[in-house]
Amino acid sequence: MRSRRPWLRRVSVTAVSATALMLLAAPAGAVSPSGSSTAATATAAATAAPAAAPTHAAADVDYDTWQRDCRAVMDQALPYVRQRIADAAPGERQAIVLDIDNTALETDFGFSFPQPANDPVLEVARYAEERGVDLFFVTARPGIIYAPTEWNLDRAGYESSGLYVRGFLDLFKNVADYKTAQRVAIERKGYTIIANIGNSPTDLSGGHAEKSFKLPDYDGQLS
Repeated sequence: MRSRRPWLRRVSVTAVSATALMLLAAPAGAVSPSGSSTAATATAAATAAPAAAPTHAAADVDYDTWQRDCRAVMDQALPYVRQRIADAAPGERQAIVLDIDNTALETDFGFSFPQPANDPVLEVARYAEERGVDLFFVTARPGIIYAPTEWNLDRAGYESSGLYVRGFLDLFKNVADYKTAQRVAIERKGYTIIANIGNSPTDLSGGHAEKSFKLPDYDGQLS
C-alpha cells in the first residue's frame, strides 16, 4: 500500500533517493542520448498562465489528496488536448512535453522501482500518443541514470519519442533555463508543442509550449 502519511511527518523520497536504487537496476550497456508552430494563436497561448492544481496545506496532503489534485488538472488538460488534436493543421507534428518526477511517475509517495505511472497523467499521454502526438520527457535527472529512467517510463506505459536528461555541463545551469532549451530543441525538430505538463514552476517557465498544465507541488514539498 502506498504511504498516506502527511509530508511534514516524514522525509520525502526525492529524485536523488530514486537515483541510488535506479543505478542498481540500470541495464548494462546503456548510453546517454545527445540531446513550431508559427500561428499567432500558439504565440498567445504560450504566454498564458498554466492551468493550476488546487491548493492545500502541505500538512493535510496524503496520496489520495495528491491524486485527486492531479486528476483535477488532467481533467482540464484532456478536453484541450482532444480539441487541439482535432484542430491540427495538415502535416503538423504535434508533441507533448512532460516532466518526470511527481508528474509522469510517482516519486515521493511510497517509493519503489520501477516507479509507477501517475495515472491521471498517463491517461492523457496515452490518449494523445494513440492519436499521433509524440511524447517527450524533459527531466532534471542526471544523464548517468538515462537508461533506467527510459526503461522505467516504458514499463510504466509511456511511448517516449525522446528523453532529455542533464549532461555534465547542464548540472551547472539554472534548471528552468535548461528545460526551456530542451523545448526549443524539440521545436527545432519540427514539432509544435501543444502542451507542457509539470509540477514545478521550473518545468513550465520560459514558454515554447502552446499551453501549460501545472500539477501540485505544494509549495515545493514535492520534488
